[in-house]
This record gives sequence, C-alpha cells and structure tokens, in this order.
Amino acid sequence: MRVRAPRLRGRGWLNSPGLSLEELRGRFVLLDFWTSACVNCVHVIEELRPLEERYAGLLTVIGVHSPKFPHEATSSAVAGAVERYRVRHPVLDDPDLLTWDSYAVNAWPTLVLVDPRGYVVAQVSGEGHVAELAGLIDELRVLHAGELPEDAGAGDAVTRTRRPVAPGGADLRFPGGLLALPPGPASPDHRILVSDTGNQRLLLTRGDSSTVIGSGERGLADGPASAARFADPLGLALLPPEAAARAGYDVVIADSGNDALRGLRLHDLSTVTVATGISTPGDVAWFDGRIVVAVTGRHQLWGVDPVTGSTHVYAGTGKEGLVDGPAAGAWFAQPSGLSVGAGGLWVADAESSALRLVWTPDDGPVQVRTAVGQGLFEFGREDGDGWDARLQHPLGVQVLPDGTVAVADTFNGSVRRYDPVTDQVSTLHENLGEPSALIVVHHQMHVADAARHQVHRLGLETGPAPANPAVRLPVHDVNGGTIRLDVAFSPPPGEEVDLREGDQTWLGVTAHPPTLLRAGAGGGSGLTRELTFDDRISGGRTDGWLLVEARAASCDVDQGPGAVCYLHRRRWELPVRLIPGTATVLELVL
Repeated sequence: MRVRAPRLRGRGWLNSPGLSLEELRGRFVLLDFWTSACVNCVHVIEELRPLEERYAGLLTVIGVHSPKFPHEATSSAVAGAVERYRVRHPVLDDPDLLTWDSYAVNAWPTLVLVDPRGYVVAQVSGEGHVAELAGLIDELRVLHAGELPEDAGAGDAVTRTRRPVAPGGADLRFPGGLLALPPGPASPDHRILVSDTGNQRLLLTRGDSSTVIGSGERGLADGPASAARFADPLGLALLPPEAAARAGYDVVIADSGNDALRGLRLHDLSTVTVATGISTPGDVAWFDGRIVVAVTGRHQLWGVDPVTGSTHVYAGTGKEGLVDGPAAGAWFAQPSGLSVGAGGLWVADAESSALRLVWTPDDGPVQVRTAVGQGLFEFGREDGDGWDARLQHPLGVQVLPDGTVAVADTFNGSVRRYDPVTDQVSTLHENLGEPSALIVVHHQMHVADAARHQVHRLGLETGPAPANPAVRLPVHDVNGGTIRLDVAFSPPPGEEVDLREGDQTWLGVTAHPPTLLRAGAGGGSGLTRELTFDDRISGGRTDGWLLVEARAASCDVDQGPGAVCYLHRRRWELPVRLIPGTATVLELVL
C-alpha cells in the first residue's frame, strides 16, 4: 500500500519563504530529518551535496530540523546550525516534532524520499544511503518520465535558496578550539592559538597582534601559513618537547571536516598532515605516551603515533551510549572535548551530556568512569552531587589549576565546575552563547563562544567559594512604592561596549523574601529596572534584601583578527529599608 506524504508543519522556514509538498508535485522531494548536535546528521548533510548537484533539476532536498535538546529547539540555535554547516537547501524548523511524528521518524538522521506524485517511496536511517537513493531516483525517473521537468539540468528554482553569510563585522566565526602556548625566547608573551572554525583557519595571537594561519579556503592542503587549507578545525594540543622533536611539528589540530589530524610547526607556522581516516575528530590531547583523539563520528577515543600517524582504538567499542569499565568495553556518545590532569584524561561526552574520566591503573587495563551524567536522554541544568547533577551537550573541558574540572556546558550556555574530591558540581559562569572550548592563561579563563563568534576572558575562581560572590552593601533607605534601579557601566580603557549583535547587557533581581517586590523581579536585557515594593511593608527597619546581578560585554577597540571580547559581571546583596521620603533611585556601578 502506498502512503501519501503528510504535509510539512513547523514553526517556520530557513533559506526559503516556505514550501508545501503540493507545490512540489512533479519533482522528487527528499526530507532530511536532522538535529544540530548529531554528528551523523552533519555527515549526511555533506553526503547529500553531490546528490543535490546531480539531480538539481529533478530533486528538492528539504531539511527538517527536529531537536533532541531544549537548546536546539531555539530559533537562534537552528539559524546558527544552518549557517555553521553551510546548509543551502530549505530547512523546516520543527521544534515540536510535528512533522517528525507525522512521518513516524524515530532516529537521527532519517531520510524520506517522496515521488513526484506525493507518495513516500523510501525511508532510511543513518549514514551511507546516498548511492541507494540515487539508484532509486534513476529507476523512478523512468516511470515518471512524463511528469518531470523538461530541463533536468536547470537549477532548482523552487527552493529559493540563499547562501548564509557570517555575522556582519565578526572576525571570528564559530570558534571551536583554544590552546595556550608557553612564551619562548622570541615571544616573551603567552600566545593563544584559536581554531577559527567557520573561517577555515587558525589565529595565533601575541598580546595585541595576531597571525592568520590558513588561506580561508575550505580544503586539505599543507604548506606555509598562507597556503594551508583546513575544513572546520576544532581541538588543539601541544606535544611535549621530546615528542615534538621526533614528530617534526609542535601542535596537533583536529581537522574535523577533513577527518584528519594536522600538525603545526611553530617556528615557521607551516602545516603537515599527520593522519587521515579519523571520523570527525573533535579534540586531541597528549596522554599515556600518545596523541589521544576524541573521534566524535565513531563514539571512541583513538590513539595516534605522532611520528608514523598510525592509529588504533584506545577506548570505546563504537556503540553509542554510556557504559563504564575497562576501556575496551566502554561506550561513549560523541566524545568532543579532552583535558589531562586531576587523575587522568577528562572527556566531555557530548551526546550523553556527561563528564567522563579515563585513567591507567598501575596493575590493569585502562579504565573509564562517569563523574557526571546518566545517559543519552538524561540532560538538564542541575548543580549538586555528581550523580544528581545534569549537563546539556557539553563540548569542552579544562582541568583548572586547583585540580577541579571546568566544563563548557554548551547547550546550557554556561561553564560548570566539577570537584573530583567532593564530587560536587557548581556553576562558574552563565548567560554565554554556546561555549565550546576552554583554556586558562594567567589565572584567567578564556572561553570560545561559538554562537556569539567571540572569545571571552572571564574571571577564574579557585577553591570552594562560589564563582562571582556577591558584594555585601550597607543598608539602603528607599522611598517604597516604585523606584528606579540603575547600574552604570563604562568599559575599561582599550575596550568598547559590544553592540554588534544588539544590547549585550543583562540585569537580574531577586527579592528576599519574594513578597518584598510586587514587580521588577527576574532577569532581562538592559541595566535599568523599575522596582515596585509591596506597599504593606514600611517602617524604620530592614525589610528584606535584593540580590542584584549585572552583566555587560565589551570588546577590544582594535577589532582586528584575534580581538578579544570580555564579559563583565557583578553581584550585590543589597539590604533595604522602606522609608517614605528617602531615595527614589538606587545606583550601582559595574
């Protein structure tokens, strides 16, 4: 029995003003059900490019973005994913999984082929089905010869595609990797290497200057800095001096779009290819006498010899999930970030929203243990005991100087901290875009924020104290009724307010007790807020207190390549007394 393809329903469209299957009668339609955090979905997007070109006059490909994580369901995250993965065809934004359900889809990615009469003729899940679909289209085009467009070589005018462009004025584009390089005789300052992922290049910053490594053209080419080509470079690792001397290069690059590891020579900034055939490497680290690679596309960790480039499986069976124990039998789920220290190799296991530890016992095989996380569909945002805490698709991890572990909790827009001694998870920084990589330089944390195309420099707290503790202020007398709260912000010398993507300020107010305020509590953009106190409270006593938190962003005045943006944040505990005839404005300085 043939099944009529259900109609397309969702929140809206990208790369198109909107399409219906009815207006596409007479063409083949291929629906690609995907979600931005699924590495296999990204592989299928690449697989479909030659199919779209081959059948440009006969076939319309439509992406149906069907989110797994709450963050993926936001419209800004969908738009960012379409741009990041260079999707040119129309994309239906389906946050409520309406179209997903109507096609009875249950796996990412899934491809559904609809014939020119509007009937479903094939439905397959996973990667590697393009040749099969091409063969089916060739068979069916004979059957539907009289119904297809006469000019099969013409471009697909129905899709009305547009080419996504980088945000106006942004120098970085989806930065996905950071590496702190030690100072040397010719460079007394600390240097930072940035994977400028969306611009297909690296940036080496020294103080206020930076050097571009890579032509900016996507591809795989070795050679000097101006000629090298990368494809979505991500994680970076520095080899120890003895290994670098043997290998002939200093830095390892996870060149994810090329399924390759590349090597960077720091003395002349030339690039060599170290190893290929590594499915979507997300990060690299030097551990246990070898290069360890987070092989995102295979759900494994691989070991690589830095000299010969030979590879072997270091941990993981290749099955996607969360299973601990001996490394040979462990399961991972898109391991994406690596950091060495505090007892072993820490792994940000993205799809299981987990923080994992790999270590080598003295008298047995390599072991894997989960510190935070419960499985593929257990995610959220909770601090507390490691067993109870929740993350949401973390991509980066960094061992801190005090032995705690910072996690780029990407889809929660935050940096979290795990203490291996106390087994406690806390929050270091919030209200970021999509933090994807972390490093520490001069006791400050640098965070690559992919969604905001920036690298933030944030304060680094140590010890058990919470990040950004509140400043306790003296009791303030206020008039009661409705007053105005103003937070003044002036960026430090050499910086300017970041207005490239609108207002980057934020103000949050919490009342204790909650009944103290009738209006004005909560968070939102801007640094001015009207507060209305409960008119039943008055008198010459402390009636309660306000927890006020303010944030503002600024960037280096010189916005050349490698410019750094900063997040300024402060919290105040403000006791108040409501006394008629006193202040009608509360002023604080960020």
